[in-house]
Amino acid sequence: MAVYSMTGYATAQSEGPAGADGNDVKTGLGLEIRSVNSRFLDLTFKLPDDLRGTEPALRDLLVGRLKRGKVEVRAWVEGKAEQGARAPSVADIQKLVGLQDNVRAWLPSAAPLTVAEVLQLSSRPQSRPGEWHDPLIALAKTGLDKLLSAREREGQRLAAMLLDHLKQLRTLAKDAQPLIPQLVEQQRQRFIDRWNEALSASASATGNTITGDMARDRALTEATAFAIRIDVAEELTRLDSHLVEIDRLLKKGGDIGKRLDFLIQELHREANTMGSKSSSLDLTRISVDMKVLIEQMREQVQNIE
Repeated sequence: MAVYSMTGYATAQSEGPAGADGNDVKTGLGLEIRSVNSRFLDLTFKLPDDLRGTEPALRDLLVGRLKRGKVEVRAWVEGKAEQGARAPSVADIQKLVGLQDNVRAWLPSAAPLTVAEVLQLSSRPQSRPGEWHDPLIALAKTGLDKLLSAREREGQRLAAMLLDHLKQLRTLAKDAQPLIPQLVEQQRQRFIDRWNEALSASASATGNTITGDMARDRALTEATAFAIRIDVAEELTRLDSHLVEIDRLLKKGGDIGKRLDFLIQELHREANTMGSKSSSLDLTRISVDMKVLIEQMREQVQNIE
């Protein structure tokens, strides 16, 4: 399956039936779908009155094919006369005059209708109830196909970027691996050397050999415990397992955004623990570089469905 981004845009248009009044007026539909990232599927519809009744069917269509994202759907009815403005019928003029009289009865200061306004209002295409339901659903399917294609293209780009970052993280982990036993032994030996210096000074002053042996054993125990505290081998092992799982999910595709987001948090936890345990500049640098890459991944993963 493909990896889908939650960011996308699509538009579609189609011609519809002629106006219900029988005049030579061509009508059509326009549709626009915008999508950005969101934790859940959040649908918003901006439809004129003629198309309002189709909203439940549009919602069912989108819910069936989208999993996450803030999606805005805007549709409109288009109309144009074949040969300029048509001559309004007597019935149209009488209706507009009646409406104007009703308005001016309450608002005497309202300006009367101009010829241009009469022509514009009388030439607007009239729709029958439900006339646009099937054409709009068909157009929405076309627009949704385009949106999914755009989201798939963006998802492929995001997946490629994430795979590249996984490769860089593996390289950093490989660089950190040989540092671990070396650092542990250096810290252990440094601790013992300092303790022996203090012990020699104490033994010279007291001449107590038994006390010196006990102190030496205690020093060895504390040095070993300290070496364990700075050992980041477990963090590197867990980090590698998270990288393997992220790689598997990206190749699997589908609805993986939330799982990737969780794994990115775990990656950041391991890299942060490595930095806090670090006792060398080299390991600190590796930890910082890892956290920079992981943060870049986190920003992109939040766009994946």
